[in-house]
Amino acid sequence: MTAQIELTNVNKYYGAYHALKDIELSIRKGSFTALVGPSGCGKSTLLRSLAGLESISSGTLRIAGEVMNAVPPRKRDVAMVFQSYALYPHMTVEENLTYSLRIRGVAKAERKKAANEVAAVTGLTHLLGRYPRELSGGQRQRVAMSRAIIRHPKAFLFDEPLSNLDAALRVHMRKEIRALHDRLGATSVYVTHDQIEAMTMADHVVIMRDGVIEQQGSPLELYDRPVNKFVAGFIGSPAMNFIPAVGGQDGRSVILDVGVKQAIVLDRAVQPGQALTVGLRPEHIEIAEPDKGALSVPVALLESTGATCFLTMATTPELSVVFNGRSSVTAGDKVGLTFAPANIHLFDAQTERRLL
Repeated sequence: MTAQIELTNVNKYYGAYHALKDIELSIRKGSFTALVGPSGCGKSTLLRSLAGLESISSGTLRIAGEVMNAVPPRKRDVAMVFQSYALYPHMTVEENLTYSLRIRGVAKAERKKAANEVAAVTGLTHLLGRYPRELSGGQRQRVAMSRAIIRHPKAFLFDEPLSNLDAALRVHMRKEIRALHDRLGATSVYVTHDQIEAMTMADHVVIMRDGVIEQQGSPLELYDRPVNKFVAGFIGSPAMNFIPAVGGQDGRSVILDVGVKQAIVLDRAVQPGQALTVGLRPEHIEIAEPDKGALSVPVALLESTGATCFLTMATTPELSVVFNGRSSVTAGDKVGLTFAPANIHLFDAQTERRLL
């Protein structure tokens, strides 16, 4: 598929502050791309640069093949959905939806037809006569999305649209936004600090830190093969366990240090004596009898949601284990931990880059 949005060697400076650093990004037409990362990583600056609300300092930005560097926001044919909804309080839902059409001179009958069509898609038909103050948070967000849809833009840009909603409504609206994207065949770019939102909604995830794209790919690519310790720790919930280690003298094992040292056999070669960080996802660790595990450790805490158990081990550093079902283990019990060599991630302790 052709690219709808392309950024080539894009940089953004605020005075001496380098906010975006040599960004290379291609967003396919019809795809759902999530920009994710901690606060201050540059994801919102990148989104605002796409919209034209920020000018890029260097590089090239293309939308539908056209260079947009100097094109004003109103002529970029993109629609932005903000976390604050940005609805006009003195206008009804229908008036909010059709405002952009009205200022473009579209006839009243045509505006009404467009509002009815979009409202039918987004479930707002019975709310067209209401004012924003009469709507719930989820309904206001749907109005904000509908106002973007009515313009038939080349791309939808979402700036943390669910951050003002409660947890249950966030889950519901995630499904709504993704379903709407699929129905429209739209190109969507979605900024969030929530990696669960990114993983569950997007086809393509872009992880940023300090103005740099650390890694991009499908959600499962990032989960399975993180390029560095930062990405590994950012993707996945609960977060990946990181354990200091050194390469064994046989070149086929690592010696973990969790307060006590324990050799673990690998399925790949390592450099003897090399300082390493071993990564283990909590869901890839299994509980066994104390004498049957690769590690034998005491339990510090057990938390159960009924369907899922979360164990915290009394080790240094603490290890987390998560599994479906229930457990008779209690704090103070000693258990064995087992894990498949294929599920062990290895990172260089100095560079934090992934080792093959």
